[in-house]
Amino acid sequence: MLSKFGKTITAGVLVFAAFGLNTPATSAELTVSGASCFPIGSPPGKPFEKVVAEINKQGKGIIQIDLKGGAPAIGSPFTLTQKMSRGVYDIVGCTEAYFGNVLPEAPVLRFSEYPWSTLRENGGLAMVGKLLEAKGIHYVGRHHDFGPFHLWLSKKIDKPDLTGLNLRVSPVYTAFFKALGATVQTSNIGQIYTYMENGTVQGYGWPALGWVPSWVKVTKYRVEPGFYASSLHTLFNNKKWQSLSKEQQDVVTKVVMEFEARSETNSDAFQAALKAQNDKTAKEGLSAITFAGADLEKWVSTSSKAGWDEVLERSPENGAALMKLFTK
Repeated sequence: MLSKFGKTITAGVLVFAAFGLNTPATSAELTVSGASCFPIGSPPGKPFEKVVAEINKQGKGIIQIDLKGGAPAIGSPFTLTQKMSRGVYDIVGCTEAYFGNVLPEAPVLRFSEYPWSTLRENGGLAMVGKLLEAKGIHYVGRHHDFGPFHLWLSKKIDKPDLTGLNLRVSPVYTAFFKALGATVQTSNIGQIYTYMENGTVQGYGWPALGWVPSWVKVTKYRVEPGFYASSLHTLFNNKKWQSLSKEQQDVVTKVVMEFEARSETNSDAFQAALKAQNDKTAKEGLSAITFAGADLEKWVSTSSKAGWDEVLERSPENGAALMKLFTK
């Protein structure tokens, strides 16, 4: 039998429990593990590092990210998202080129003809998010976009015919370059300079705003126009995401959405940065090869067809549905 004092304590506990007062108003600070698909400090790696720094700033006392490192130092970039989906890491920053082995439809993220804000309204990103969730991944958002990819060469070409060229590729543009007659090979980012210098490859694909400055020493030409979009994405292990408090989720989402809004390629700021980069490389001796007329049409149409054909072959039903949402 409880004493009068004991009954009072018991009643108090029940009141606290009823109103959720037996737990703190805010969750204790949680540290999650992060990884990047690019070397720490490299041009393509810096955007995610900035995302991590901003989450840690805004999430002080709520959520922090311990960035463990970047590929290839911590392993292949092609396996990083796979590892994250299994719980080796909680959050990663990666280009879709490196997680196509997780999501067959991932390339659509580089083919969009709409701003990201439109894809959030028309259901395009919602569908990608649903497909990723089935793979154990929560799609947070696009945290950066380096703009269109370009073909960079050590040898001049005068038409969209890549026959006789051996090019360094990633999955982003492999089908496109092969469709125009190139032979291809892969490498990590650190090998591009060496391969260009010793003539192993005569060119490579890369976005202008993610370009490594030292490459100007081994590169002579940039082919215009660019193609596709070189976007970087923030992905979270879905099981871990679901375990976060709403406050913790909100911090991560808010920061990534801020970065996403700033990375729209149709903004004046982005176009100014792209012009400044191209002006800089021109002063350093790099020339533009600009296609026009029938050559322009062949270049553009081949890039689009090669890319979408690859998606439709991998995932006919989902690919067709996504094509309607991502293209005009």
